[in-house]
Amino acid sequence: MNDLRIVFLGTPDFAVATLKALVEHKKNIVGVITAPDKPAGRGRTLHQSAVKQYALSQNLKVLQPTNLKAEDFLVQLKALQANLQIVVAFRMLPKEVWQMPKFGTFNLHASLLPQYRGAAPINETTIEKNENASSLHDKLMHQGSVLVLKTISQIEEGTVNTKPQNFSDKIKTAYKLDSDNTKINWNTSVETIYNKVRGLSPYPSAWCYLQNGETEVTVKIFTTNIEIEKHNEEIGKVISTKKHLKVAAKNGYVFLQELQLPGKKKMDVKSLLNGYIFELNAKMR
Repeated sequence: MNDLRIVFLGTPDFAVATLKALVEHKKNIVGVITAPDKPAGRGRTLHQSAVKQYALSQNLKVLQPTNLKAEDFLVQLKALQANLQIVVAFRMLPKEVWQMPKFGTFNLHASLLPQYRGAAPINETTIEKNENASSLHDKLMHQGSVLVLKTISQIEEGTVNTKPQNFSDKIKTAYKLDSDNTKINWNTSVETIYNKVRGLSPYPSAWCYLQNGETEVTVKIFTTNIEIEKHNEEIGKVISTKKHLKVAAKNGYVFLQELQLPGKKKMDVKSLLNGYIFELNAKMR
């Protein structure tokens, strides 16, 4: 039986479930590595990561390096005398870090690797499936913690079986999300738009520009429904009634159900239509 001394590396709430499972199962956590505090909100006050908040509540030692290759950090990490490192939703590790412990370093990734390798596997996967990013995030968060505990047990017992990943031309990458690949292209099918919105909801959310009269603003879209129908409307044209708001796309209409205007809270379309007037030439692009 191997006695494990574990260093945990993670930052967002997705990682907390695994760290919490390790603590609750009395695993020996000798250190937690997480991102430095960052300014947030209007007051720009320093905000601690979800992992740091939980780690401090459990009196765990926390390190917050800005440079994972810095000599002072590597000295601190080595001093923890860990023989296993577990990574959940953290940045890429340099070789100096991941090769340090005796039993190695393993990473919990939110996809069936090597598929959707990259920064946003949950969003990329749900764009092609039938859940939204929020519901899949919560499921994987808990399922992942179970898998980590199972892997640790195998390492403790010396029965862990590793195998190389299978790489092929069919492997898809979960690219880092940015303003370009989260923007809606209305000149695509309604199914594609529906899946994009669902896969990016609630965060970071799909978005587009709304041209309403002389005003152009950005709009975040969280929930939609679709109608496949031939039409002669201009792509992106906004059609509003007292109850519905739909946008013309390539092969039908996208009905907006939940969205957010700049400076406003997220709202359902009925609430929006009660106080917002769409011009006849309103268009989304």
